[in-house]
Amino acid sequence: MNELLVGLVGALVATNQPLAVSNLIQQQAGMTVQIPNAQDPAEAELRDIMIEDDAAVDEVDQWVQSNTILRAQGKGEANAELNKRILARFDLVRKRYEAFLERHPNYVRGYLAFGSFLNEINEEDSAKTEFENARQLDPKNPAAWNNLANYYGEYGPVSNSFSYYEEAMRLDPNEPVYIHNLATTVYLFRRDAEQYYHCDEPGVFDKALDLYRRAMKVTPNDFLLASDYADSYYEIKPYRTNDMLGAWTNAYNVAQTGAEREGVDIHFARIKMMFGRFAEAQAHLNEVTNLSYGDLKARMQRNLLQREHPETNVTTKAVSPGATNSLSVSNSFSGPDTNPINLETNLEVAPPKLNLKPSP
Repeated sequence: MNELLVGLVGALVATNQPLAVSNLIQQQAGMTVQIPNAQDPAEAELRDIMIEDDAAVDEVDQWVQSNTILRAQGKGEANAELNKRILARFDLVRKRYEAFLERHPNYVRGYLAFGSFLNEINEEDSAKTEFENARQLDPKNPAAWNNLANYYGEYGPVSNSFSYYEEAMRLDPNEPVYIHNLATTVYLFRRDAEQYYHCDEPGVFDKALDLYRRAMKVTPNDFLLASDYADSYYEIKPYRTNDMLGAWTNAYNVAQTGAEREGVDIHFARIKMMFGRFAEAQAHLNEVTNLSYGDLKARMQRNLLQREHPETNVTTKAVSPGATNSLSVSNSFSGPDTNPINLETNLEVAPPKLNLKPSP
């Protein structure tokens, strides 16, 4: 509780930032249980609490952003005062959930909604308790298994995360959120995945990629999913070059906003730069005009100049000439690249991370 403000400020401010090139996995907690009759008084009350829940989070979001602007001007509230207001606002919602569950102790959706709220305000251990209550009441509810898997992916043991996602998928095989979550967890925790699935690292990569593709078959127009899939290729050595380009081409094709497309252009520029296709890399950078990418574009521009003119930067690694002629762009991602290129590079790419904020 004492660390609520620091964690909350970071989470809320990040929520409204333009899409970063190296994605964070978006909120991944599905709610696939059947919604009861909306005329049911208990369900109507829960929906009302959930509406207040969302309103409270939005209100606090505005407080944090406004205060950040004011503090930059030498005004605004001290952190302690803002923290006090945040806690008081959220406490109103907490008490409504607690009163509801006291009157309806077997209402599974109530525990899932309360757990989601607690997770939203960074009380993950308390959220886990509510998700476990839901699982105990309804072991066939896939959302409860998924939300607990999110927790174990963050705090361990990771093997529980694997098995809980698998159970969620068994209960609802067509929910892409659960498949996406497992793909990300396998990718992030490769050493744990090697032990759990009894395979080596290449096998773990193949499993993660297969899971991403399975999820994409269900939701082919999900940009976050498509970009997570494409981003995963950076860690695979030797590079599966055509697969990587094909995956980013697909992400570009399903992007819904200019910011998303420009983020992919930055990835294209990185890849083309890696393989000595400097003119093409520059053309992609020229497409990036969104101010939110200004700093990143400037760093990419410097890197591009250093690679194109290595004589001015003795610390830059030269790209193998043989790699230059081996690059091709594919518009699909039907299978693994059978002729991957082994290329050393100092490209910095951050892997995706689990964002554990389940909400029904």
